[in-house]
Amino acid sequence: MRTIALEEHYATAAFLRGPGSWLTTRAGILEPISDLGDGRIAAMDDAGVDLAVLSLAAPGVEQLDGPKAVALARDCNDELAAAVARYPGRLAGFATVPISAPDQAADELERAFRELGFLGAVINGHSQGRYLDDPFFEPVLNRAAALSVPIYLHPTIPPKGVIESSYAGFSDEVTFALATVGWGWHINTATHVLRLILGGVFDRYPELQVIIGHMGEGLSFMLPRFDATLTPELTGLEYPVSTYLRHNLHYTFANFNAEATYTNLVAHVGIERVAFSADYPFGSMKAARVFLDNLPLSDDDRARISHRNAERLLGL
Repeated sequence: MRTIALEEHYATAAFLRGPGSWLTTRAGILEPISDLGDGRIAAMDDAGVDLAVLSLAAPGVEQLDGPKAVALARDCNDELAAAVARYPGRLAGFATVPISAPDQAADELERAFRELGFLGAVINGHSQGRYLDDPFFEPVLNRAAALSVPIYLHPTIPPKGVIESSYAGFSDEVTFALATVGWGWHINTATHVLRLILGGVFDRYPELQVIIGHMGEGLSFMLPRFDATLTPELTGLEYPVSTYLRHNLHYTFANFNAEATYTNLVAHVGIERVAFSADYPFGSMKAARVFLDNLPLSDDDRARISHRNAERLLGL
């Protein structure tokens, strides 16, 4: 069965010298995340992954000022495009977009889509404390909607003030884990999605699609509460929050290989909204594939998650 992985990461040498320097301290990450060659393809083959859609690892270029972000985004996109050209049908790309310069970001998204053949964009969370519901970013959202391409909204480290108020007071290692992989960046991403909804982004762009990982970043668990408390009468939105979560969002595994979490997500948003990913190299492709293979699914539903939902979303 064809398997498409939607949240798989890479890093370039220039990125690792700049905002991605934190990756050089992560054991076992530097070599596989830098590999855009035969080693990555071999790892995919070993796990039974046919197509990997690659995106630049967090924090991306979102925390850089405009000119630096523009230059690094273009460099990363060109390097990824060269790898995709070397392995057609095995690698694909989500564009890095310099959203601190929204007009240039919109143009870079269009270049990546039309000239490089990329399938959408990745945005790593907030940009210097600003979230995508801010009118500042309207050019990027407008262009993504016009091109009918999805945005993969990936977590990033929360703003400094949030870390200080909510996660500090422990050892540096515990604070970092609590603010990022252990809790903070998942909750921050879920809040980002709610800001997009409450900010009316999907009322303005009703067909815009956003992808999030980690089995929905906790949103599905809270979905009934959203509808009970954030009603259209209060928010002024056209629909309940659940409608946007079921119409404008897609969700991937991204190293959350837990059947109970998966079951809750599908129960609330539907299996047609869920797609496979491994979060490689932060997560194991083999473990993700074993998890998918062991879920109690019909062949048709397994095919939806394995490739059909991704094909429909990405126009493959």
